Amino acid sequence: MPNDSHIRIGIDTGGTFTDVVAFDEASGTMVTTKTPSTPSDPAEGFLAGVAKVLDILGEDGSALSAISHGTTVATNQLLEGKVDRLGFITNEGYESVLEIARQSVPDGYGNSYFWVKPDRIVPRDLVKGVAGRIDHNGVEIRPFDEEGARKVARWFRDQGITTLGICLLHAYANPAHEERLREIVAEEHPEAVVSVSSEVLREYREYERSMTTLVDAAVKPKLSRYINNIKRRLDEFTAEEGSVPFYVMKSNGGVLSADEVVHQPITTVLSGPAAGALGAALIGKIAGFDRILTCDGGGTSTDVSVVIDGEPTLTTEGSVGVYPSKIPMIDVVTVGAGGGSIAWLSAEGTLKVGPHSAGADPGPVCYAKGGTDVTITDAHVVLGRIPPHLLGGEIPLDVDGARTALEELSGKLGMSLEECAVGVLEISAWNQANALRQVTVKRGLDVRDFALTTFGGSGSLLLCRLMDILDIGTVVVPLNPGNLSAFGLLTVDVKNDYVQTQVSLHEKLDIVGTGKLFDELTERAAAALELEGFAPEDHQFVRTADLRYFGQAFEVRVSVDDGPFDEAAAEAVAERFHDEHRALYGYDFRGNDEQQVEWVNLRVSGIGPIKRPEVRSEEVQENPEVVEASRRAVCFEPAAGYVDTPVYWRPDLAPGAQVAGPAIIEEFGSTVPLHPGFVARVDAYRNIIVTREGADS
Repeated sequence: MPNDSHIRIGIDTGGTFTDVVAFDEASGTMVTTKTPSTPSDPAEGFLAGVAKVLDILGEDGSALSAISHGTTVATNQLLEGKVDRLGFITNEGYESVLEIARQSVPDGYGNSYFWVKPDRIVPRDLVKGVAGRIDHNGVEIRPFDEEGARKVARWFRDQGITTLGICLLHAYANPAHEERLREIVAEEHPEAVVSVSSEVLREYREYERSMTTLVDAAVKPKLSRYINNIKRRLDEFTAEEGSVPFYVMKSNGGVLSADEVVHQPITTVLSGPAAGALGAALIGKIAGFDRILTCDGGGTSTDVSVVIDGEPTLTTEGSVGVYPSKIPMIDVVTVGAGGGSIAWLSAEGTLKVGPHSAGADPGPVCYAKGGTDVTITDAHVVLGRIPPHLLGGEIPLDVDGARTALEELSGKLGMSLEECAVGVLEISAWNQANALRQVTVKRGLDVRDFALTTFGGSGSLLLCRLMDILDIGTVVVPLNPGNLSAFGLLTVDVKNDYVQTQVSLHEKLDIVGTGKLFDELTERAAAALELEGFAPEDHQFVRTADLRYFGQAFEVRVSVDDGPFDEAAAEAVAERFHDEHRALYGYDFRGNDEQQVEWVNLRVSGIGPIKRPEVRSEEVQENPEVVEASRRAVCFEPAAGYVDTPVYWRPDLAPGAQVAGPAIIEEFGSTVPLHPGFVARVDAYRNIIVTREGADS
């Protein structure tokens, strides 16, 4: 690219809209916009967003220095269960590993009497075994059956199964059998797309490694087509200026070049949600809140997470929908409760909302593109809580069409139009509240200790109900909330994670061998950063280890100091583990010789830092003028009917301004319905801070 390239762009493609934020590194200014997503060819919406923001800035492709992209392609595919037929190859005799799983029931047997076991990601008839065995130390105890492997590969070829996952026992300790199996599959079934567990997750626990590998395989074809198509079109767009560095957001809070991410698609299953969590973490921190819950509402889903001391919490026990994925990811819970989520009647005649979405095409009924299913957006527009248009008037909405569809649904339920619409929103609010409880109460955190940050196009529409349901005292709505995930992409470093299982009692830990393993993982991370264009002096590495008390089933991750790994460093890790265990569970066994500490996994993250945009503050005015932009009839409660409600244009609200509900606060990409009894004020960073009337602000 030319030397005058100075604009970095973050693009978050959702199921309904594509959000764009441009950061001018020369002047420090930012510009935001939105454009409709184009599901039939996502590259169209992507490039339309790039062109739109460059036009606003008066620049052309030569000004681009890099583009970072957050995508929900993998997220939505898994949430909606749209997984194509997969094949699974494992060890002979272990073909039922997916069926057996962990024999666990969500929320315990007492609370899940009616729970129905979900379909396996691969049905039993598409699972094949191959003879051969490696033990947990990586020693071959039974030779690999090459002829049996060829028969299996040919069987999948003849069945027309072109996507395969391979997971053999203890491949994390020695991948030789898996690598040979992949070679045989390539020879016998060259059209197959293959994911191999020793590359996807070099960590023990066969079920989790199998599932993670299969999720990687499931999303690989669609995501690869998606990324390669955008990359090709982007190169055409900037043909005269040369290729623009193109990065894709990963679930772990980092980005990776598009060329590399197609080989590790599993790392993007929470791509969009991770970017939003990082953006919310930064906004919450500057707003003065160190404990934040994030609520990112899009067109298809709502994603929630926890931020403590400015950092989103990480996990390797995450899942998307019913699919567990044991990779490092920001601890996000995703539910099918976005603006396009469809309201429907169950076989018993009860009202349900989501997880299926109307998407962007045809979209909600009010989009007037042929959609016939009532969605959350239709309920909002009929109740007057959002304007009869989106994106500042760019997309007019068919309010009458939405009302007709809701009248049909309400008739089936035997209730009024307003009761039905509010009912749809109430179910959605409780779905979101339950997701927020999953990342707090289920992890031993008190939801009332947190401020809530709502963002995304639909994230703030139900904030007052969430405050009531969860008894939360404060909500922060960032400036341009619909584009916060795209903004988060501009705050993200390049990051790669590497893991190696090494199970050993602490007192028997091989200090030299462990140090060598850390060095090997660091070398792999450094090599990846060099491929991404980072000079060695800019490389940063974070070392961690997973430890547990002997006999426990799950581990606690603790930091490992930089520098040579010696006995002192190992002891420091063990002491840190005792502290973390007490913080998490309320007790530890420090000093108890009968309860030994056990090392399980070693981890290294390689980080390539980038320049972050600065969020600028303004002077807070004392009682600035607050001018109504318009008024319209809004229904907050069916019993109260429609109320004549003031509407405010958010850019007109200066820092220090206060608005009391009932009111509607609108901006280009989002709307905040302020229910009676709530107050909103604008802080120095133009965030909206919502509290209850009479509460300390």
